[in-house]
Amino acid sequence: MKEVSFKKLTWFDFENPSADDVLYLQENFDIHPLAIEEFITPTMRPKATYYHNCLFLTIHIPLYDVKLRTTYPGELDIVIAKNYLITGHNTSIFQLDEFFNSLVSSEGKRMLHMNKTPAHLLYSLLNILVDSCFPKVDHVIKNLDKIETEIFNGNEKDMVMEISVVKRDILNFRRTLKPQRSILESIIQRECALVPGEIRPYFQDLVGTNVRLWNTLENAKEIIESLEETNNSLLSNKLDMTMKILTIFNAILLPLTVYSNIMSMSVNVPLHRNSSAFWVHVGIMFLVASFTIMLFKKKRWL
Repeated sequence: MKEVSFKKLTWFDFENPSADDVLYLQENFDIHPLAIEEFITPTMRPKATYYHNCLFLTIHIPLYDVKLRTTYPGELDIVIAKNYLITGHNTSIFQLDEFFNSLVSSEGKRMLHMNKTPAHLLYSLLNILVDSCFPKVDHVIKNLDKIETEIFNGNEKDMVMEISVVKRDILNFRRTLKPQRSILESIIQRECALVPGEIRPYFQDLVGTNVRLWNTLENAKEIIESLEETNNSLLSNKLDMTMKILTIFNAILLPLTVYSNIMSMSVNVPLHRNSSAFWVHVGIMFLVASFTIMLFKKKRWL
């Protein structure tokens, strides 16, 4: 557990909450038992629940796995009461830790962010977490630009896997981000003494930021789908050209194969006693091949 205080406001942060942490919450805070139970129970769905003495929130932060190259949701549980803010998370969230440490080390930061209510502190935290999504979105856009360049440089085969990776990243990002909007809106829409009216426009601004992120991801989704379609078309065209060349090659060889098989029969064939028979037959095969090629060109198959 980490703790930082300023005046009457205290922020407690729990990373990987244990049974001892739960016992500490039960003994030292007047929190509804259901809120404590939800605080330690992982959930895949964000939620906002109002109790008589606290507000419980579960949100998911888009985090990036460098090894798997994809976005995944990092759960953050939040409890707001009269004079304190409690956060809990099973996954390390860099931006949260950095913000918390800045409050610990700087009295000016504490005066700026912890001088009013827990709702004001929560807004500062959520604002940092939402803003941290923009560099991730910029990284996605850079990947799209790289894929586009590689596709038109003739590296379609190499881009098949790259497109799949980026497409998965975008889909996971969208799946994590979209539900958070309803949670932010629920904080604004419902009257609660723990969320003063003066802070509601700021949460509305967070909703607007969420919408901008969503629109950017929607645009990225359309781009990656268009690039995938373009890449598949170019690959299909290359495959068609390869099959066409192989078919023409086989068509040219077919009469030559028939001719050579006839000449190899164990019967008397024309010129079989002639010392120049080999070159004569080679010349005939060359003429047949030339005629076949000319026929294909006339038919515009070449």
